[in-house]
Order: sequence, then structure tokens, then C-alpha cells
Amino acid sequence: MNPLSRRRFNHLGALAAGAAALGAPALVRAQGNKLRVGVLLPRSGALAFIGQSCQRGADIAPALLREMYGVEVELMNADIESNVDVARSRAEKLVNEGAQVLMGAFDSGPTVAIAQVAEQRKVPLVVNIAAAPQLTEQGYKYTFRNFTSAAELIRNGLALTRDVFQATHAAPRTAVFMHVNDTFGVSMAKGIAAILPTLNYLPFKIVETIAYDRDARDLSVEVTKAKATNADFILLVSRLNDAVLLVRELVKQRWSPQAILSPGSPGMYEAQFYKALGNKYSDYCISNVPWYNPNAPLSKRVEAQFAKQFPQEKLMFHALNVGFTFEAMMIAADAFKRAGSTDGTALANALRQTNIAEHMMIGGPIAFDAKGQNTHIASACIQNRNGQPMVVLPKEAAQTTPVFPVPGWAQRG
Repeated sequence: MNPLSRRRFNHLGALAAGAAALGAPALVRAQGNKLRVGVLLPRSGALAFIGQSCQRGADIAPALLREMYGVEVELMNADIESNVDVARSRAEKLVNEGAQVLMGAFDSGPTVAIAQVAEQRKVPLVVNIAAAPQLTEQGYKYTFRNFTSAAELIRNGLALTRDVFQATHAAPRTAVFMHVNDTFGVSMAKGIAAILPTLNYLPFKIVETIAYDRDARDLSVEVTKAKATNADFILLVSRLNDAVLLVRELVKQRWSPQAILSPGSPGMYEAQFYKALGNKYSDYCISNVPWYNPNAPLSKRVEAQFAKQFPQEKLMFHALNVGFTFEAMMIAADAFKRAGSTDGTALANALRQTNIAEHMMIGGPIAFDAKGQNTHIASACIQNRNGQPMVVLPKEAAQTTPVFPVPGWAQRG
């Protein structure tokens, strides 16, 4: 056999190297001016409605980000099925298929699992919504959270609770604390137990704590127990489905507490909450949560694109989910634009230098501290009024005034 010429040998070597690269999709390869984002959300399972709401925030992103940054964003969508193990395996699969950034996942437990994958594979994760403390307390170098931690969510939420009482000249003395027992709910419960006793500006004490399963189909026992406390109001950390169940059971048992007030959890401002309960029973619930500024220029652009792609929906019913999901996509595009690379380490370095002044969610500039946490996010007090979420505090952003105590079930029109 004739020996290979050096040119022939080099050519075959280059082909082999190229084939090896194609055979290892987990390796980050340059994609020109395109960023491939693995979108991990619970589009089925217990959190399906909220996951689908968040997905809309991702779906509107490519068109807007093309206009804003001149970059192409390709969505690689995966349903985590409201399950930790599925979230981990889907994250691995997306990275293997070429995802250069991961985004998600609303639910704290699955998000922690995805963060572990991101750290192992050196692919950045931009968290849209998830409050569990461990996301930014484990020393991760590839996780960046544009949402509040549970502790900050509680502090902001309890401060707004004080403001509600002051604005309405109310002074409830007792509360029953009810919460889901998933990763998020347990984190919030621990935070409230630690923080509430240190706040001398709140007039009430918690007389009973009642935990329940996120996937419960019946909360009659829990509501009976809560009713027996004769507490002035319910302090609630919920998800969507259980919040609906809770209200239905309260009506059934004819217990009208002074209010149902969340110090910082989803459920009661979601579109499905209003659809399931109607105005009569969905109205007056209070949620102290991070929220969007409807007057911000970017909010108006997002709202226009949302209306274009989802003409049957209204942004106000998806504001938190869409807002933080879109911002997570925007943060990734901004970092990609500045890094000029899809390499995971280069993107992570660019993410650490993020400073976005113009955004849609209430708070200061989007920037991350050494732990990968955006510490500039604020909360607003949202009260359901006439079948829609309305800002009642802070006063400068208020659309109407808060009501507390709220009308009993029988007194409503």
C-alpha cells in the first residue's frame, strides 16, 4: 500500500475531528449569531397551568430579542412534568442536544436539580422563577437567578402586609399559616418561622401552622382544622390548584376569615384562579409578590408582542410568569451579545457583568452579586378586584386602594 501523503493525512484528520465534534453534541460549538436556549418548564403535571403561562414568556422572546439585540434565539423546549427527576434528565438531554444556556424552571425543587446539571456540564442556567435559598447558597458558578430568594420574598411580603394594615386601619391579632409542603413551601415556612418573630411592627401572631400536599385533591380536613382556630385571617403559601381547592372548601364550610393573604406565592393571581372560581370567590385575595410595571417602555413592547401571538389572552393574568421568563431570555441574549461566544464559561463570565437598566419587572437594574443573585427585585401588593389582579400598594404604583377586612362570602354580589 502506498503511504498517505502529508496533505491527504491532514485532510483525513480534519474530517475525523469534525466527525468527532458532530458525534459529541454536548460540546459547545459556535453557532454564529444564534443562541440555543433550553427552556425547562412544568407544562404538564400539578403545575401545568403556570408552566404553560411561563412558556408564553419564552415564546414571545425570539422576535423581541432579534429587534433589541440583533441576535437569533432558538428555543429548545422541554416539559419537566412538575417532577424533579424528569427535570434533571431533560436538562441533561438538552445539553447533549446542543443547548448553550438553560432557562427555568418555576418550581424550586426541579430548578435545584437543573442547577446541578448546569454546574456539572458548565452550561449557564438563568432562573426565571424559583425562591429556594440553596440555588444561590451552594457556591454554584453557572446559576444566575433573576428572582428573589425565599427570605427576601418573605421580608418584602411581610412589610407590605404591615402597609395593608396601616392603609386600612386594621389590626388583626391572629393568623393561621397554611402552606404547601414542596421545596418552595417548606423554604417559605422556615423563613416565616425565623423572620416573623423579629418583626415588632406586625400586630398578629400565628396560632397554628398547617402543611398540606401540593397535589392534594381534598383540603376539607385542613380547612376544618384552620377554622377551629378562629384566626382572624389566613396567611397562605400556595400553588394554583391548591389555592382553588382551599377557597372552595372555605365557602363550603362557610368560614369567612378577614382575608386570605399570601406573603409571596403564586396561585391567586393566575388566570385559571379567576376562571375556576369566578369573580365572587376569587375577588379580594391578596398576594404580595414581585410584579411588573405596566408603565415601563419594555412592558408595553412585551404586551404588544404578547397580544400579537396570544390574542385570546391578557398579559395582566400572566404578568409575573411571562415577565420573569421573558427577562430571563433577555438576560441570556444580552450576555451572548456581549460575550460574542456560546462557550459556557464565556457566557457565565458575561452574565456576571450583567447590568440592564431598562426592564419590565419592578425594582432596580438587573445585576447579579457574587452568588449569582439579583438583589434589586421589589414586590407589590396585588389584590383581586372585579376578576383581575390590581396593584393596591405601594401607593405610587397603586391602581386602587386595598380592602381589609374583606366581605364575607355571603355578602358578595
